[in-house]
Amino acid sequence: MPDLDATTAYRRDAADAVTACILDDLTLFYHHRSGQTHMVISPVPEIMERMADGASVTAQVMHDRLARDYDLGPQEEAIAEITAHLDALVALGLVRLA
Repeated sequence: MPDLDATTAYRRDAADAVTACILDDLTLFYHHRSGQTHMVISPVPEIMERMADGASVTAQVMHDRLARDYDLGPQEEAIAEITAHLDALVALGLVRLA
C-alpha cells in the first residue's frame, strides 16, 4: 500500500454497491461486486455511514464528521485511528482512494 498521509482522500462506492445488515453490535457489509461479506464493528459502520454522500473525504474531514456525535479524544490520536480504519476499508475493497 502506498504511503498515505492526512491529505489522502477516500471515497465510498455508490450506496447500492454495499448492503448492510445490523446485528446488535455487529454489522455485515455485503459487497455486491466482489460477492464478499465483511463483519465489522464500531466505528466502521459509523465511518461508512458518514461517507454515504459519495463525496471524497480525508481522515481530518471524517474526524470532523464523527466529532459532531462522538467524543473522539485527542484529535491527533483520533485522526491516526480513523486513517487506519479507512486504509483497512480500502484493503477490503469497501472504500477506494479518491
